[in-house]
Order: sequence, then structure tokens, then C-alpha cells
Amino acid sequence: MSSKTPTPQLAYVLHSRPYRETSALVDFITPQGRLRAVLRSARGKAGSQARPFVPLEIEFRGRGELKNVGRMESAGLSTWLSGEALFSGLYLNELLVRLLPAEDPHPAVFDHYAATLLALAEGRALEPLLRAFEWRLLDDLGYGFSLTQDIHGDPVAVDGMYRLQVDAGLERIYLVQPGLFHGVELHAMADADWSTPGALSAAKRLMRQALAVHLAGKPLASRELFRKP
Repeated sequence: MSSKTPTPQLAYVLHSRPYRETSALVDFITPQGRLRAVLRSARGKAGSQARPFVPLEIEFRGRGELKNVGRMESAGLSTWLSGEALFSGLYLNELLVRLLPAEDPHPAVFDHYAATLLALAEGRALEPLLRAFEWRLLDDLGYGFSLTQDIHGDPVAVDGMYRLQVDAGLERIYLVQPGLFHGVELHAMADADWSTPGALSAAKRLMRQALAVHLAGKPLASRELFRKP
């Protein structure tokens, strides 16, 4: 009785670290979710292929949570990122390692990740790309919330002030206090209208609050790259 040949999967490397003498322990994103696998002979040709932002086609072997990398080939042109676009790509990778459950299929996240890498390589504005990725990732993982309705189901008022209740959504607040979100900003976020003054910075603040609870209070190392001169 012959063993079943593994089906090749599209994949990108998210993170890699040395493992034993010549191997590497690699986190991949695939349409079937985040997979962790051992890459043998990581210092040779295989190691040079297994770099972030390179589309790959891989046969994963094994049934447990820790797979083995079988056949691995390039599946297209590498995405060349530099400067803040590179930092942004590393930020996306760290978010996915931290938030994507192992072996939980999210094909839409995979497709949006690949598209975002291409957009970063084309030099498109970073902040709108990052906010869109964060929002769609949260939504696909079941952590999303409405930007146009509050926690009571009432429409978000353009002239209202709101705070985020992470497990529920937006709550209207009638006493002015620091850190609130303007209704006009929330409507702009819902429409991805970044020409509205303050919308982009408010979106960054909102996404940080929304992500924080799912990161369990542990900071993202990749955010520090943006602070370095």
C-alpha cells in the first residue's frame, strides 16, 4: 500500500530560526493557514530559497503540528522590499505568526497578504496598506466590529464621540475625554477615505487598541524598526 503523495501548497516564509545542527524551524503562511515545519540542510540551496517575501510551492510532510519540508520550489518572482516597506513586510509577518492559529485555513488572509506585499513593492503609501491589512486580518479571524454602528445597533453619528470596547464594538461617549474617536473619522475609515483630516492617524490608534488584547500585552518587535533613525 503506497503512501499518499503530499499536495504542494503555495507558501511564504514568515519567520525562521536555527534548529539543531544544520536545520531551521520555519513558520509559513499558506492558504491552509500557518504551518510550522523543519527545513533540513538550511545552510544550503534550500535555505537560500526559504526567505521572506518569496512565493514558494512546498510539499509538507508529516501529520503532527510540526511538519517537514519536502520538495520546495520558487512559485514566482520574489518581492523586493527595502526601507520602510521592508519594515512593513516584517510587521505583517510578525502579526501573522502571533495571531494566526496553527493549521487553521484562512485563504482570504493568504491572498490579501500576497497582494499587500506586491503593493508595498510598488511603493504605494504604507499606512493605508497596513491599516487595511490589520482590519481584514481581525475581521477574518472573527475579531472584527462595525465602524458604522455602535454596540447598541445605532448608527455612528458623524458628530459623535466613541471609544472601543474590544469585545463588543464602538460605544458612544457623551463626556469629552482623551483617546476618543470622532464619528467623522470612523465613517472615513469605513469608506477607506484617507483624505478626511485625522482619519489615518485615528485608524492607526484604533487598530492598535483592537490588536492589543489579542497580542496578550506582548509588544511587537517589528514596530521598533520604525522608531530607529
